[in-house]
Amino acid sequence: MTRDVLLSISGMQIDLLREGTEENEPIEIITPANYFCKNGKHYIIYDEVTEGMPGVTKNKIKIVDENSVEILKSGNVNAHMIFQKEKDSMTYYNTPYGQMLVGIHTRDIGLKVTDNHIRVHVNYGLDINHEPLADCEVKMDVQSKEVKEFPFQ
Repeated sequence: MTRDVLLSISGMQIDLLREGTEENEPIEIITPANYFCKNGKHYIIYDEVTEGMPGVTKNKIKIVDENSVEILKSGNVNAHMIFQKEKDSMTYYNTPYGQMLVGIHTRDIGLKVTDNHIRVHVNYGLDINHEPLADCEVKMDVQSKEVKEFPFQ
């Protein structure tokens, strides 16, 4: 895969307190990113802009293997989120508005890698300060910029 890639991230969060509401709509972003592979691990790096806030959050996605994915955020938001299949992890999620203790309860991770594409699917539960908040699903598609469509959708 080339260094310059397009990253598509789509996420769905089912709020356990408000199931069936409009707030449970999927969110999707498509952004340019940088990709490299080192020691068999895939890295995707991109900047995230938060509406109404100066500065950016730098994101690094580290795909270790089919059982482990990490997301490191630094800037406006700081966190080190670890998703390990059938395991739980905790992280402090620091925002300009304060800090939260986030629990991640990873149920499943799917990974498909080809020469020009990477597809990751993570299914997990989320809690804030030990209170269950949501069931979540995130899909990440990474493709070389030369490729014109996402083939895994």
